[in-house]
Amino acid sequence: MASIKFCLECSNMLYPRVNSEHRRLMFACRNCHYEEIADNNCVFRHEVLHTPSEQTMVVTDLGTDPTLPRTTEVPCPKCNGSLAVYFQSQSRHADTRMTLYYVCCNTKCQHRWQS
Repeated sequence: MASIKFCLECSNMLYPRVNSEHRRLMFACRNCHYEEIADNNCVFRHEVLHTPSEQTMVVTDLGTDPTLPRTTEVPCPKCNGSLAVYFQSQSRHADTRMTLYYVCCNTKCQHRWQS
């Protein structure tokens, strides 16, 4: 399927139009009266490209990293531990909100979650 169709008579772009009498999708020229039946009923296709979730680059002993800030205000949802380290997402996209990533400091748990 070509993404843009052109008029065979005047070479202008063809636009989708519904022929309600015959209930068909047509492509019509706005300059001359050229029309052709659409070979495909898809007029517009929006492909959403999903990017993988942000890589947090979590190392195994993050809870023991002395450079990361710690909090006792956000308990671990898995073990209910009171101490967790946290860090901010490193995303530089303007359309993404700030995300905080948490890692439980309990050495037996080390659960990771985000706000």
